[in-house]
Amino acid sequence: MMICLVTDRRQRSPIEQAHEAAAAGIDLIHIRERDLEAGELAALTAGVVDATRGSATRVVVNDRMDVAVACGADGVQLRGDSMPAARVRTMAPDGFLIGCSVHAAGEAVAAARAADYLIAGTVFPTTSKPGLTGVLGLQGLAAVAQAVSVPVLAIGGMSVERAAAVAAAGAGGLAALSLFADPHRPIKDVVRQIRERFNIGVDSPHQR
Repeated sequence: MMICLVTDRRQRSPIEQAHEAAAAGIDLIHIRERDLEAGELAALTAGVVDATRGSATRVVVNDRMDVAVACGADGVQLRGDSMPAARVRTMAPDGFLIGCSVHAAGEAVAAARAADYLIAGTVFPTTSKPGLTGVLGLQGLAAVAQAVSVPVLAIGGMSVERAAAVAAAGAGGLAALSLFADPHRPIKDVVRQIRERFNIGVDSPHQR
């Protein structure tokens, strides 16, 4: 499975998180600081890349392919209103990781043609999007996972307890923000618990 840590510097320093995440075996760090200007975002990205150097943790930047390439990040996470993944692929260096955020199966099929993975949500209600009225739910997540062959990571309201249900729905992992933002809860413990619960869901006879 894949575990993705989504940053929010208002909750916790991304560079501090990156050091801990790399040691904990987090697969992916998604730098999602959409309000930063290019220079500030580049400085932050360079710091996160440096913190994860030598580890298996990969770093992607929200929407800004230019910043990702310039700072030596591993890839880019494209929003639904971003440049199409197929176009990004034509400009990206070899081995560049492209993820797309999707909200429905039809959208996922189109994005998956050029993406390495998808992040699907919002699956459950989440405090990071308090005004959201509609959620994908587990059935919607399952529909997305069934529609594509690339890994699908669930996002929105993720918790250790929900990891098994996410796995049973066919997701290849999960992405979360608040789950990794508590400085008093070691990321390595959260990762271990998520993987344990996720494996229960994978082995579930009700897996789709």
